[in-house]
Amino acid sequence: MGYLGPAGTFSEEALLASAQIDAVEPLALASIYDTVMSLRRGAVEWAIVPIENSLDGSISVTLDLIADEVAHVEIVGETLLRVRHSLIAPEPIKLEQITTVLTHPVVPGQCERFLHEELAHARVLAAESTAEAVRTVVTDGVHGTAALGTVLAAQIYGGTVIRESVEDRADNETRFAWLARVTRAGRRPDPPLRPQQGAANWKTSIVFWGAGAESPGWLVRCLDEFASREINLTKIESRPRRERMGHYMFFVDLAGRVGDPPVDEAIAAAKAQCEHVRVLGSYPAARPAVPSGVHR
Repeated sequence: MGYLGPAGTFSEEALLASAQIDAVEPLALASIYDTVMSLRRGAVEWAIVPIENSLDGSISVTLDLIADEVAHVEIVGETLLRVRHSLIAPEPIKLEQITTVLTHPVVPGQCERFLHEELAHARVLAAESTAEAVRTVVTDGVHGTAALGTVLAAQIYGGTVIRESVEDRADNETRFAWLARVTRAGRRPDPPLRPQQGAANWKTSIVFWGAGAESPGWLVRCLDEFASREINLTKIESRPRRERMGHYMFFVDLAGRVGDPPVDEAIAAAKAQCEHVRVLGSYPAARPAVPSGVHR
């Protein structure tokens, strides 16, 4: 099973928290792009990727990859992880001695208060992942450098935790999507997710676009196909189609599952309004977030 590596990332923690561990063989990959592409090539049977953060919003690279018309991947599950960032160095050090902080590009936006109030003198550099940042800082052992990452990564690579939980909000959560490769016949393997307690609500994710987007009221008409059938939309977001300026695709999460008559009817009706409608997945909605570092 592919995930954004190396060992010690939040992606690995989300995998460990949600998978039947004896049913998967985790494979650390260099980037979200590599993770999804490994799944598309059939090098792994499943993959887990971050798709949305409660503070920073959606992970654009993930949305773009799964929206690709030839992706042949589908969301088959999701899990929520409560994200806790820690400041990690090769050795004990005072904050005023830190000159460089290495971390994943999305992390500084989740730790703005700490960085501005206590490390304003330090420059922040990007790494492929939080775990890679910790590994680099510990391996290089340069005095004055530190990383924002997980306590798990500090344990794995021998780093010293200078300060725990430096994120701006204690309710900082990331939603991770389980992906599977879909055959041309539409078949996919059932994901080895841990059983959830009680009946789970279902969620369906779709993406759509169309030439009608330039017409007044087009988007309202598309969304009304769901509202008129009393289907709750839990998320809607636009992303550029990477064509001409002003051309967008729309990502929608809705309550319900493919196979429910209202959902099927709404999607069919939306197809009549759009140039393209694709179901990205229909899957059990995630349970409340698991704290990072705690594996169920």
